[in-house]
Amino acid sequence: MGNHVSRISMLHLLLGLFLTLSGFCFLGEVESLGINYGQVGNNLPPPDRVLDLLRSLKLTKARIYDTNPQILTAFANSNIELVVTVENQMLPILMDPNQALQWVHTHIRPYFPATRITGIAIGNEVFTGGDTALISYLVPAMVNIHAALVRFGLDRFIHVSTPSSLAVLQESFPPSAGCFRPELNRIMPQFLRFLAATQAPFWINAYPYFAYKDDPNSISLDYVLFNPNSGVVDPYTKLHYDNMLYAQVDAVTFAMARMGYGGIEVRVSETGWPSRGDPDEIGSTVENAAIYNGNVLRRQLKNEGTPLKPNRRLEVYVFALFNEDMKPGPTSERNYGLLQPDGTMVYNCGLFELASTSLTSNATQVKS
Repeated sequence: MGNHVSRISMLHLLLGLFLTLSGFCFLGEVESLGINYGQVGNNLPPPDRVLDLLRSLKLTKARIYDTNPQILTAFANSNIELVVTVENQMLPILMDPNQALQWVHTHIRPYFPATRITGIAIGNEVFTGGDTALISYLVPAMVNIHAALVRFGLDRFIHVSTPSSLAVLQESFPPSAGCFRPELNRIMPQFLRFLAATQAPFWINAYPYFAYKDDPNSISLDYVLFNPNSGVVDPYTKLHYDNMLYAQVDAVTFAMARMGYGGIEVRVSETGWPSRGDPDEIGSTVENAAIYNGNVLRRQLKNEGTPLKPNRRLEVYVFALFNEDMKPGPTSERNYGLLQPDGTMVYNCGLFELASTSLTSNATQVKS
């Protein structure tokens, strides 16, 4: 499982972790659960219909992968908190502070505050995309976008970060061994310094499904699905983990702590489970998808934290709202949605008990 730090080093590391505590009340809406609203499909409903669906599901947080003006306009005067995205190809342009100022002026300022934009994602999975030039553009682009928000007086309301895949970690198990890949050692401190200075979260796209698919004989399905299981104990912290997602989140916190930034909040920008897949995509079934997302929902209703930070509510964005028929790649890529494009359920993960008046009459049919 990689190089283990000494017990003394581990003690210092644990003592160095700053555990921020926050309390929240459940007010009838799933406050700590968001949804990823992708648009890579040719049969998706219009944004105003999507807004109705989100309201019916009692969801108040959504993330989109662009700044689609139709969505930003449709979501105005709603209670939906929206994270928007700067596409990867824009990063070189945003190296210019004037271009960043113009981007915020064009894509954010006309819609805020009527549309509750709360975050800007600068690219997606840039650190693991293999483009070293793009990686070098990331932090300067973030700094410039944040400076533009300051210029317009919006930095108090909108934070700037970037979602990373779990592949940013060299080691993720046990969680206390979490560390970043060596090739990121130069850029990661700059990135973490920015997050700490602006009080922005570290967003991680974490999919226990991938770990299970790659090694189903060694990894417990119940452990990755949040089902009852004996779990695992971190040998250094003695913390008990009954699911892989929380272990992955805590591994990121430990990785940041190794660089002196253990107090940065980790949020799950994507997690989910496909309801269909190719023959070699083991575990991609309707049943497993319903169980995984249903158990995530139940945990979120409890406002849980991870074993390392039990009093800090973990914010999670499920991927995704719809099955998207134009996504490239294996079959699973087009089958992460909770809903079909016509608004009917792919499966019932428990969220839809809140939505019986808004979904169509055949919504209870499990779609194959």
